[in-house]
Amino acid sequence: MSSFDLKNESEVKEYIDKLGVEYRFGCYSEKKPEVCHLLGDYLEGIRKDFEKAAKVYRSNCDDYNYGKSCLKYGNYTFLGKGRTSEKGDPAKAYSYYEKGCTLNDPDACLHSGLLLVSKLMPKEITRDVPKGFELLKKSCEMNNAGACFYLSGMYISGVLKEEYQQAAKKATEAPTTTTTQEQRPPGAYVVERNMEKAFEFAYKACELRNMYACANLSQMYAKGDGTARDEKKAEKYKKLAMEMQDEVKKQQQLTFQQGLNPT
Repeated sequence: MSSFDLKNESEVKEYIDKLGVEYRFGCYSEKKPEVCHLLGDYLEGIRKDFEKAAKVYRSNCDDYNYGKSCLKYGNYTFLGKGRTSEKGDPAKAYSYYEKGCTLNDPDACLHSGLLLVSKLMPKEITRDVPKGFELLKKSCEMNNAGACFYLSGMYISGVLKEEYQQAAKKATEAPTTTTTQEQRPPGAYVVERNMEKAFEFAYKACELRNMYACANLSQMYAKGDGTARDEKKAEKYKKLAMEMQDEVKKQQQLTFQQGLNPT
């Protein structure tokens, strides 16, 4: 593609039009899945034609098994975006997230895993913590920071089986005696509380630049939870978490300023 003066409005329009032509050719004529995904992004981000974008993402997932497009169409379906009814379909969204995960997209593994482990999952989806846990592990293995952080949290608190969760809820609503973790029988947990594992996943998530994991890591070092107590490392990761928080604030401010009309 020849060079364009992106400060010239007419040249920018020509550039955008040519970009669309190139993406359509690469997708429909050359049948390149990565270009089809770019076409979907073009329709979504530049043309704001969400209905057409959804069709491209769906076709690219169904016909070419492109994991990123499965994730995108899953997002569209979950939110009801690009659909005439504007009503989400969580069960269908999950099927596309799961396919994307099978195709090794880490974000698709994260989304499908979260849908299965969440207590607030849509009624259309049956909660399945063991399966969701494995999907999150796969996502973390592919270096998804959010998945690693969520796994750390699961190990920090432990995850009770459904029947024990119901019993714990009733005990909270009408307290007589409190059952502690130690008093529960073996096998009461889907995920046993394990601070060493929690530390491992928090450490990896922090290395992958998850701010909340770094904050948790600081607390673990400060208290000696899951690792040896180390005040210097506690301070190190606290400082790192605060630096990340400042970066997020600056980015948000920059994004807001970019959206302001010049006066």
